[in-house]
Amino acid sequence: MTHDEKQITVIDEEGNEQLCEVLFTFDSDQFKKSYVLYYPVGADEDDEEEIEIHASSFEQGETEEGDLSPIETEEEWDLIEEMLNTFLDEEEEEEGEE
Repeated sequence: MTHDEKQITVIDEEGNEQLCEVLFTFDSDQFKKSYVLYYPVGADEDDEEEIEIHASSFEQGETEEGDLSPIETEEEWDLIEEMLNTFLDEEEEEEGEE
C-alpha cells in the first residue's frame, strides 16, 4: 500500500494494481491495529450504483508504505461497521448544514 494524500494503490488477488480513494482511517486499541476504509477510484458518487467500500487492517512500515491485511474476525467487522456508520452519519450532518 502506498500513500498519496487520500489515495492508495491496492493490489488485488490477481496481482492487478487498483487506485483507491481513502474514505477514512482509524486505530483500535481493542485490537491493537489500524484500519483503512477505501473504495476504487472511478466509482462515481452520483452514479445509481452503490459504491463498494473495502476495509483492511494495516501496519505502518518504516517507510511511507504499509502492509494491508484482510479483516479476520467478526468482532473486527462489527467495529468497522460501527465506525463506518458513525462516519456516514457525520457526513450527512455536514451536508445538511451547507
